[in-house]
Amino acid sequence: MPDDRLTALYLKEAVARGVTPTDLPDAAARELDLTQTSFRGRCLSRPVFLGHAEHARLVADLDNLYAALTALPDRRFGGDLGAFARAVGLTAKQAAAVQMAAETPLTRLARADLYHEADGFRLLEINIGGTIGGGDNAMVNRAMLTNPVLAGFVLAHSLRYTDTLAEIAHTIAAETGISLGDGSLVAAVLWPPTASRFTGVLQTSANDLAKLGLDMVPCHLGHLSVHDHRVWLDQRPVDVIYRVFMIENLLEPDGPALIDPILQSAERGEVKIFTPMHSQLYSSKGALALLSDEANRDLCTPAELDSMDRLLPWTRMLRPGPVTVGGEQADLLDYATGHRADLILKPTARHGGLGIVTGWRTGAEDWDRHLRAALGGPFVLQRRVRPEPEVFPGDGGLEPWVLTWGAYLGHRGYGGMWVRGEANPNTGGVNMATGAFATCCFHEPAGTAS
Repeated sequence: MPDDRLTALYLKEAVARGVTPTDLPDAAARELDLTQTSFRGRCLSRPVFLGHAEHARLVADLDNLYAALTALPDRRFGGDLGAFARAVGLTAKQAAAVQMAAETPLTRLARADLYHEADGFRLLEINIGGTIGGGDNAMVNRAMLTNPVLAGFVLAHSLRYTDTLAEIAHTIAAETGISLGDGSLVAAVLWPPTASRFTGVLQTSANDLAKLGLDMVPCHLGHLSVHDHRVWLDQRPVDVIYRVFMIENLLEPDGPALIDPILQSAERGEVKIFTPMHSQLYSSKGALALLSDEANRDLCTPAELDSMDRLLPWTRMLRPGPVTVGGEQADLLDYATGHRADLILKPTARHGGLGIVTGWRTGAEDWDRHLRAALGGPFVLQRRVRPEPEVFPGDGGLEPWVLTWGAYLGHRGYGGMWVRGEANPNTGGVNMATGAFATCCFHEPAGTAS
């Protein structure tokens, strides 16, 4: 486990003090409506803990990964963003969109999703931009701290948490030029078909952001209009669009008609977009395949390579021909066919687990069919990451859960953690949309025991 010392100490104290499996979820539910948060009403029975040494190493590794990832267009493609977009699996329409406002600096807002194997964290994917979700996690830190046993444990061990929404607010201000409290209107803009599912969650976050001086209003693309040299939400001019719609929405039949006028308005300087479309380029699993490829190692600094050797599982675009595996050459399709139980097939630019095929849960015939259908398309193969389960109090005692650790970066550095859990050890992915539970994280700051 990431910090079995802190976890063991907490579990021992929780048992001694009579904390039940429902005490902390109940405390959270008393403080806020969990159904209107990214937790979707489902909260694990305790927080997770990170000791200082592992927390510091993870943050440094993520900084190095971000640096290597965001340098790829310059280092590998001579600054040609379109060539980078095509290489990581975007369509021509998507590639054109990411080149609009390409001069806008890339955001620092990112969330890396990781499993923890026996020897450390492994990256599943990294999402960059305003579409990352889960930023309301610190609400649950605060709600759980109303339990006196947890509050005492956190105090006794000098633990802390980082408020992700606060980091998002400061990142928006730093990257768009607005100031918190200056009255600027930030429209959190969804894709219309998803608005009914996510508006309530965004409104809960907007209520918290208002306390920080950020005026955010959830809406969808159909609520916006472009005229008089501005983008408008009802009768109010919008200063910043917090983009929650995604690049794949451009492939929907009405996607260009809804999205293009907003992108064009931003290109004319009539509104600022947080974050521009090109942010999602770096979220592509195809970009991770470029970093994972031994042929590109000379593009990275020694510090970046050291971090990527820890974080990145073997990942390759699904292209016919030879690949390097463990220092040896192999035909990609032959290797994929023969190592089905060790591989996962992922689309390069979709989210929420859509389109993923797990080799270990797929029969040989179906696996071969999926491979051949995806060959040459926008898909990657990735080595299966085998997470070490963590134990949580349950009705039958301590129960193992597989966790996805969602670690945020922002303008000021580390931006907090959103952790999701699944009880099935052979899961193909921990996903809130398919019933996962979630929790928050406390970490040791510098100067504490390790």
